[in-house]
Amino acid sequence: MDFSIGQIASLLHGEIVGDETVKVNNLSKIEEGKPGCLTFLANEKYTHFVYSTEASAILVRRDFTPEHEIKATLVKVDDPYSCIALLLNMIDQIRSKKSGIEENCHVAASADVSGAAYIGAFAYIGEKVVIGENSSIYPQVYLGDNVKVGKNCIIYPGVKIYRDCVIGNNVIIHAGAVIGADGFGFAPQNGSYMKIAQIGNVVIEDNVEIGANTTVDRATMGSTRVKQGTKLDNLIQVAHNVEVGSNTVIAAQAGIAGSSKIGDNCMIGGQVGIAGHISIGNKVNIGAQSGVPNHVAENSNILGYPAIPVKDFARQVVLLKRLPDLNETVKCLQKEIEKISAKLNEQEGKK
Repeated sequence: MDFSIGQIASLLHGEIVGDETVKVNNLSKIEEGKPGCLTFLANEKYTHFVYSTEASAILVRRDFTPEHEIKATLVKVDDPYSCIALLLNMIDQIRSKKSGIEENCHVAASADVSGAAYIGAFAYIGEKVVIGENSSIYPQVYLGDNVKVGKNCIIYPGVKIYRDCVIGNNVIIHAGAVIGADGFGFAPQNGSYMKIAQIGNVVIEDNVEIGANTTVDRATMGSTRVKQGTKLDNLIQVAHNVEVGSNTVIAAQAGIAGSSKIGDNCMIGGQVGIAGHISIGNKVNIGAQSGVPNHVAENSNILGYPAIPVKDFARQVVLLKRLPDLNETVKCLQKEIEKISAKLNEQEGKK
């Protein structure tokens, strides 16, 4: 589908420098631009590609002033990166939009499915499930009894959402994710372990995205909760009764143990491990591969195992690099001390 630069500029509230009748039908990186493509400049180190790209049009910041002649049409906007993200989302929605109920899927008679929803083949929709308007349930998805899915959600193939879980509006859950499996609850008893029934649920609030093969366990009682706007990467474990605050981002392979509370607007790196029953304050940054065994105050920036303030960790790294030299220094000092001790002992013997 072709769009004129005039149409795109109007959508993005941009200012055109060049030919507004130019047509584009694809997006590209600036270094890979071809005729008919719209590209963008968001990082100054790629500025030289503005003069060599073959793309038909380029999104640039409003204060951009070219130093050489540019063949492409420019569209000046407040934030090229945000604008390209908006366009990518629009293209993705156009490409992936489906509707209706495909054959070979099971929809319980008591389910309430919006007429504007899509359900793919071999999906299972349990008793009293609710699926909101414009939500897409892809093939081989399992929605257990009493699950509620809001409006404009995308549940990708192979997702399993156990009974009683609640999914808000505008939620995206990627392939293979499991929402509402039993929490890891067992009571030691006579040398073995007795399972503790997990009778709570999971609540995923609005505008959350959950990556492929991530698991969010149901609460023992009450709810495991992921609050609005939070983004979870692939392969994350969120244990029972955990609460993840609003607009927090967590990278792949992180693990959060049971009953821990994570604040709003946190950034948690990959492979971070967070112990159970602790609280992480708002606006906390945790570096990759950190281990967090204790409560963390808001606005903290921590790293390491156990995680400590980043500046302290940096000092430790510097000292670790110097350990071989320090070890040699200690050996030399020990030898000097031994020599001094021997002389002192010799002088004492002469007395």
